[in-house]
Amino acid sequence: MDLNLLRALDALLQENSVTRAAERLGSSLAAVSRTLARLRRAVGDPLLVRAGQGMVPTPRALELREEVGALLRGCDNVLRPGAGFDAVHLDRTFTVQAGELMLVRMAGVLTERIRAEAPQVDVVFLPEALEGGPALRQGLVDVELGVLGHVDPEVRTRQLLRAPLVGVARGGHPLFDGRRITARRFAEADHIGISRRGKRLGPIDGALAELGLRRRVAVVVPSHTSAMLLARDTDLVALGLADWLPGAVDALGLRTFPIPLELAPMELGMAWHPRNSADPAHRWFREHVAAAVLGAAAP
Repeated sequence: MDLNLLRALDALLQENSVTRAAERLGSSLAAVSRTLARLRRAVGDPLLVRAGQGMVPTPRALELREEVGALLRGCDNVLRPGAGFDAVHLDRTFTVQAGELMLVRMAGVLTERIRAEAPQVDVVFLPEALEGGPALRQGLVDVELGVLGHVDPEVRTRQLLRAPLVGVARGGHPLFDGRRITARRFAEADHIGISRRGKRLGPIDGALAELGLRRRVAVVVPSHTSAMLLARDTDLVALGLADWLPGAVDALGLRTFPIPLELAPMELGMAWHPRNSADPAHRWFREHVAAAVLGAAAP
């Protein structure tokens, strides 16, 4: 039985009149009369019978009235974009792949936002081990956060913020001796590289080379946390984002300083696969992720 037939049955059972049902459906009296005959054959019941000048429903029609109405409402909910979504009843796990620097800053904010609206929703945070692979395409990751320079062509992205790079060093570092931190002094300090793949060079080295300068990357570590801890205990200089985790910087006895080079800010964004774009639950989660990142990044 097709959906149009169900809609005609619902109109007939609600109106108890072929004429009013035709008006309700925007159809002709003859067409609705033919549909009623078809319904009678399908159900094996007359459904509506003549009673004086009007029509009355049979007991079988009365049984069907609420059932058909509920069935149509269910169909409408299925076909209506985002209909029926209620975060408080959502029972689902979302997976977020994020760099450590972004994760530490926004995970707590996101968790509190999610728990306030959807107590049955869990969030799994993954490291960037799957970066550069088809994790979003394969459904291994719901949302990816960070510098988005490697995503598959069909993947949807949204830029969230631009953050300038800064230098990070212990409070008693010789760079903070009262003299201006020039590009030469910056290059003369030994540096900590941050790379999961062991890379030593990056945009800073290119900018220094344009000035005829070169720095020494004495140590390469895989995470910003280990870089900050190493900078705390040595005269090595690490890199960070401006106004990012100020409490941790202060607690570790570190200081930040502007890098004396012309460097583009880091662009941090969010990526997801288009198969999830119209999913109301996924859309709800993405909005909370974006709000958590932007809220955490606010001064």
